Amino acid sequence: MEAKLDGRVAVITGGSKGIGRAIASRMAQSGADVVLLARNAGTLKEAQEFVQKKARGRVHVVSCDVAKADAIAAAYQDVMATFGRVDIVVNNAGASQTGAFASVTDEVWQADLDLKLFAAIRLTRLAWPQMIERKWGRVINVLNVGAKAPKAGSAPTTVTRAAGMALTKVLAGEGAPYNVLVNALHVGLIDSDQWVRRHSQSGKGSYQQFLADMGTGVPLGRVGSAEEFANVACFLASDLAGYVTGTSINVDGNMSPVM
Repeated sequence: MEAKLDGRVAVITGGSKGIGRAIASRMAQSGADVVLLARNAGTLKEAQEFVQKKARGRVHVVSCDVAKADAIAAAYQDVMATFGRVDIVVNNAGASQTGAFASVTDEVWQADLDLKLFAAIRLTRLAWPQMIERKWGRVINVLNVGAKAPKAGSAPTTVTRAAGMALTKVLAGEGAPYNVLVNALHVGLIDSDQWVRRHSQSGKGSYQQFLADMGTGVPLGRVGSAEEFANVACFLASDLAGYVTGTSINVDGNMSPVM
């Protein structure tokens, strides 16, 4: 069976690289019109060209710092002016900000909350009424496996992501009577831009060897691809997943000790 998204409009935050770009590409291949939100106009343009190569739908990009409320509002108005609707919201923007608890300042906590939690709240709140009115909608919150099993030294990111799990469940309960489905996807070790950066900083060997070494700690024996993650997101956005809501799915090769 094919996950079909023809006629749907999907907005993906953090859409210019890695997992976000892969989700945009997969949904565009499935027929959706996709909107990529990210801060850097240059990488957005590159992502647009990449996604458009195999897209059956239209590909639109908006430069937006989703950590800022006014920027989200402006981006949403741009999307509405271009497409007139939003059917699918993928809250993917974020970075892995971690440190020993005593070292994490109020400023770092607030920045993490703004980028990962409040960005999702604000964008979803804007699109929510039209989803409810049309009795069709999908919200996918991209979190990480640390939200379920946080380790020492993993604040603030795991705490913020755990709040994203609570948000997912609240929205799923409110959206269910209107066929607005809300789920979370939890990232394990997935090949993405953050690992490219960390490899570059490490100065150790080839990138492929870097990934292979990381993969030894995963029960499946390898790091997952962004495309594999995107396949699950596309399924959740489609009518194939019409009875799936209020759940959180690990895409992690069984790395997490928690289901």
